Amino acid sequence: MVIDATFWVAVSFIIFFGGLVYLKIPQKINEILNKLILNIKNEIDESEKLRTEAKTLLDNAQNKLDSAQSVSGDILEQAKKDSDKLIIELNDKFHKTSEIKKVEKEIELLKKGAPEKINKIAIDTSSELVRKLIGAEVNNSSISAIVDDLSKRNGDKYYGN
Repeated sequence: MVIDATFWVAVSFIIFFGGLVYLKIPQKINEILNKLILNIKNEIDESEKLRTEAKTLLDNAQNKLDSAQSVSGDILEQAKKDSDKLIIELNDKFHKTSEIKKVEKEIELLKKGAPEKINKIAIDTSSELVRKLIGAEVNNSSISAIVDDLSKRNGDKYYGN
């Protein structure tokens, strides 16, 4: 019987597989693969939990952002109203202050002009009195009448009567 190389390859193949079975290599490979599968499943479950938590956190953050934007919009609106109100108040105060300053300037001008008016009235009155006295007969009753007449006319003229 001639044993060729094919026979020896078959024998070595059977011995190899027998050694693998004897050393329980397929079971060890199966266990390793099962552990890897279990680890991958655990990682998938963990990543699913993390994704759910991330979605929850994102939703919470979005809600907080929406409420913050709403509140900031309300605050800005209120600030605009307050600033408009303040501008109106300041404008009114400015106009009142400018009117007061204008009146104060007029009063100041009147104060400055008052002595001149008083002097003019005194000069006019005294000059008219002198003219009448020179032209009239000099006696006490006529002087009193002339003075009363002048004071009455000047009082009406200068006091708005």
